[in-house]
Amino acid sequence: MELDKMDENDWKYHGEGNKSLVVSHVQLSRVLRLLKYPAEDSENPPQTAEQAFRQIQNIVDFSSNVMSSLLGEKFIHSGEVVKLPLEFVRQLSIKVQHQRPAWRCDKVMDIYSGCALCLPNLTSPPLHQPTHTPPLCIEIKPKCGFLPSSKHVSKDIKAKVCRFCMHQHYKVANGKWKRRSLYCPLDLFSGNRQRMHFAIRHLIEEPQNNFKIFKMRGGNAYIQPLIGNSQASTNNFPSSGQCIYSSKEGSDELMDLNSLLHQLRPYFLHGINRINSHMTNKAVLNEFIQVLVNALLGGGGDEGVVTDRQGEGRSFCEASLFNKERIRNGSQCLPSDSVLFRILQTQMLDTLDIEGLYPLYRRVEQYMQDFPKERTHLQIDGPYNEAFLEKLQKSLAEDDGSVEYAVAKVHQYRVAMTAKDCSIMIALVPRTEEEDDDEGLPSQRRLRDFMSSRPPAFSYSVSILDLDPKPFDSITSQLRLDQKIVSCYLRTGGALPKGSLPPLPDIFAAAEREDCTLLLHSM
Repeated sequence: MELDKMDENDWKYHGEGNKSLVVSHVQLSRVLRLLKYPAEDSENPPQTAEQAFRQIQNIVDFSSNVMSSLLGEKFIHSGEVVKLPLEFVRQLSIKVQHQRPAWRCDKVMDIYSGCALCLPNLTSPPLHQPTHTPPLCIEIKPKCGFLPSSKHVSKDIKAKVCRFCMHQHYKVANGKWKRRSLYCPLDLFSGNRQRMHFAIRHLIEEPQNNFKIFKMRGGNAYIQPLIGNSQASTNNFPSSGQCIYSSKEGSDELMDLNSLLHQLRPYFLHGINRINSHMTNKAVLNEFIQVLVNALLGGGGDEGVVTDRQGEGRSFCEASLFNKERIRNGSQCLPSDSVLFRILQTQMLDTLDIEGLYPLYRRVEQYMQDFPKERTHLQIDGPYNEAFLEKLQKSLAEDDGSVEYAVAKVHQYRVAMTAKDCSIMIALVPRTEEEDDDEGLPSQRRLRDFMSSRPPAFSYSVSILDLDPKPFDSITSQLRLDQKIVSCYLRTGGALPKGSLPPLPDIFAAAEREDCTLLLHSM
């Protein structure tokens, strides 16, 4: 990617969050993430180019020096800061503007600094050789996977119903979503395959912004170095992943399950089903979910029990529809090198809950008002280096009244909040027949596997993204939001407000009805 030859026509709108907009290259497996700010500041940018550069560099440093150490290097892609030609950025802003959702247009793209974060496009994994079916990428935003046990929690309901499930009622009551998601993070983080299957099923039923599926448009992807020239040809390497399944905020449109099944079916036709080209919808969904469960639990097999973190009674959310009595014999733990285990351990750095953390935040805030120059020494705004990591890892067990203790707890909380809001990207690459042959299996064994119902083989990779540091000054607003969410849930008794849409029909029941319909079609 040559920075002095940037062409806006080589890039397309990929998506955006609250603070940044992402564009992806149409050929190279690269994305650019650009800052956003309120539309009223469009002619008067809120920060200089140097400040924008430092903000993005902080994101890179926080990811590579802090989160990478806690979550595991193998899961992290930190990227690098790039300076782009301003004319390219301006033309790019004009090009993507009409593709942006209307409800996101209260903010505009930063066209003044020329700074961006360059990252690999995780929706288009690199391939060693072409595949008959293009890779799939599944993005999951798992949210917080535990119930608080802090003595500072003032409402008992917080120790019974998880934050996500309570937040769903608040979002529906405020019109952000038309119907409640029945997904519960505690089921996904349980390590029990039945509960994980149950959780992913509900993510598919009501994805909101917690579940997306991307599909590459071609069977090849070329990964170029982040910056610089490449001698390799980029012709015929369509690498940008197309989102084929997600939901729009505030929409009451039903998810098109039939379309998803049509997209997934080729990946799961195996054995005798490959001959007659038929497989029930329920079987397709079951196998797809099972592949995701395997990827989330994969990592090497070294198991570490995590349910002891809060006791048997605290590993279930009372709002989850999963029946505890349904659990058959099976693992109740996460492998210690799995992505979910690493995320959960990092989330649990929040030992005090926002209610216990807020007084410590006020202690630090008052100290900085008395000694303004100490803000730099306390590393409130970075730099996110080894010293910052050491501060949060060497926190005292008991509060000694010092500002150092308070700062360490605030840093721990901010890191935990990043882990609670991160996303997991699972890239599934179907294995080719040549790869199966390379295993050296006897021909009789291969034939037996082909005629059996052996699940399809995928190579997969798992990554963690959305690892920005949470601002120190956002803690007050987080306390207010927590209070609003809990108050809303207690006020309604967990009942949804009038006018909200009922949950969608069970996707497996819908799939079975579709199977029956297929059988009645005339030949």
